[in-house]
Amino acid sequence: MFSPRMYPVCLFYTKDQTEAEDVLHDGFIRVFRYIGQFEGKGSFEGWIRRVMINTALERFRTQNYLYPVEDVYQYVEDSGYENIISKITFDELLGIIRELSPQYRMVFNMYVLEDMPHKEISEKLGISVGTSKSNLSRARTILQEKIREKYQLDNKANKRVV
Repeated sequence: MFSPRMYPVCLFYTKDQTEAEDVLHDGFIRVFRYIGQFEGKGSFEGWIRRVMINTALERFRTQNYLYPVEDVYQYVEDSGYENIISKITFDELLGIIRELSPQYRMVFNMYVLEDMPHKEISEKLGISVGTSKSNLSRARTILQEKIREKYQLDNKANKRVV
């Protein structure tokens, strides 16, 4: 019943469909094992979603993809992307996000999709707040570059080049 809604959540946190299926499977095993811990506060679907995310995070932590970064540079928004972003389909955007390295993808998803603050991300992933901010900044920069390449944007004019 919940599998069709949880599978896309797992896809956001994994590198491919096979890994997403593994996380989905392991997540549902945890749901059945710990169903007695659901206190009825909030929706059951929300609780399952949190279990799936935590399962993906635990799998990610065991693969040790995160590297501390001390130097955090400022992210400057590029206002020319709003028009392009509105034209990108969900599948295209998901594909671009999935091209990120695991450490950048994980922080990006937690911050953007789950609306987690950097402090919570750092606690869940066992990294510093600065590393979380740096990974998010780098993920955004990489995504901008990939979008620029995909849509052949001219850096100066932010116009599509034919």
